[in-house]
Amino acid sequence: MLDINLIRKNPEIVKQSQKKRGLAEGDIDKILKLDKEWRELKEEVDNLRSKRNKVSERINQAKKEKKPSNQINQLIEEARKIPQLLAEKEKEESEKKQARDNILKDIPNIIDKSVPVGDASKNKTIKAYGKPKKLKSKTGFKPKDHADILESLELLDTKKASEVAGSRFYYLKGDLVKLNFAIINFALDFLRNKKFILIQPPYMLRREILEGALPLTSFEEMIYKIQDEDLYLIGTAEHSLNAYYSNEIIDIKELPIRLAGISPCFRKEAGAHGKDTKGIFRTHQFEKVEQFVFCNPKDSWKEFDLILNNTIGMFKLLGIPFRTIVLASGDTGRVPTKTIDLEGWFPSQNAYRELASCSNCLDYQARRSNTRYQNKNELNFLHTLNNTAIATERMMACIVDNFQQKDGSIKIPKVLWKYTGFKEIKPNKAKKK
Repeated sequence: MLDINLIRKNPEIVKQSQKKRGLAEGDIDKILKLDKEWRELKEEVDNLRSKRNKVSERINQAKKEKKPSNQINQLIEEARKIPQLLAEKEKEESEKKQARDNILKDIPNIIDKSVPVGDASKNKTIKAYGKPKKLKSKTGFKPKDHADILESLELLDTKKASEVAGSRFYYLKGDLVKLNFAIINFALDFLRNKKFILIQPPYMLRREILEGALPLTSFEEMIYKIQDEDLYLIGTAEHSLNAYYSNEIIDIKELPIRLAGISPCFRKEAGAHGKDTKGIFRTHQFEKVEQFVFCNPKDSWKEFDLILNNTIGMFKLLGIPFRTIVLASGDTGRVPTKTIDLEGWFPSQNAYRELASCSNCLDYQARRSNTRYQNKNELNFLHTLNNTAIATERMMACIVDNFQQKDGSIKIPKVLWKYTGFKEIKPNKAKKK
């Protein structure tokens, strides 16, 4: 959530950010109007409370001085009217503040000056790592899609999963299960060696807590609500990790706090109809190792580089070709001020596809979650950052796509051998039902 003082003092900065995002600037004027009306009502309420106290003092003084009863009764009558009027004004004040805050909570973060302006077509490549493989020209065979490969090896069954759960679900089988957990353990070990604290968080959150991480109105169609419960399945560990210090004050000496969360993620994938319907690239459930940082505001861009470089380091070790992309203003989520995506190369599609995102959210989430740091006698909101370390299903799809062999086998990246216990998946290892 943005600081209301920023909108009061520099509304044009916020309006310009809205314009860059392709969003309505008029919402800022609505906030200013409601804020002005709220402050006027607050002043009235404060004056009425002061008047009530003064009248009470005058009544007590009049009784002490044994003033005529008609004067005392007149003061009592005046005092009697104040509570009713005060209650009415307090109700108006509360409603006005709620109306203001409802709009304020939905205003996205300010876009960083370094972010390209425009829609997704303005996303800018920063750097490419590794040489994209063109398997057809190199090996003499046309690369297959990961879903076709895995289903032919009977390591993936989406047909049965669709029968029992619906589309975009899956059964992982045999060595693919081992590969999934190998990727998870590789990422956890990598981050543990970087002194990140490993956390397995709650997989459900209350609405109030979830709203501390993001404007739920813009994300609610993406996540699953538990019927008759004030609980939602998490779409990412980021939201649970953000909640860990909600309504708490952290000593500045403890910062930065770097967490590595491992959890399943659940998403409706609303708006993705017809996209990536095969395989495990875009599904309703997946596992992900997430980096999350609480830090001193002066260090947030340094921490941004750190978590970005962590993911770059992991992707290099896995040996997949990939690139980093800075998202344009219209393609940036509502919470970050800036996002850099990491996209892996898929030979079968002759294209890069998103595997991870690194975001700096400044104090946007901290304000929503009331997470502050203390420096001597001073309290301030800290900064939060998040970055996918590895989303395992997408990474498996990328590994299979890049390391498929002409004989139908799949080579395993060397860094994963100690976790899988094998160096390749061979066709004859496929298990029959």
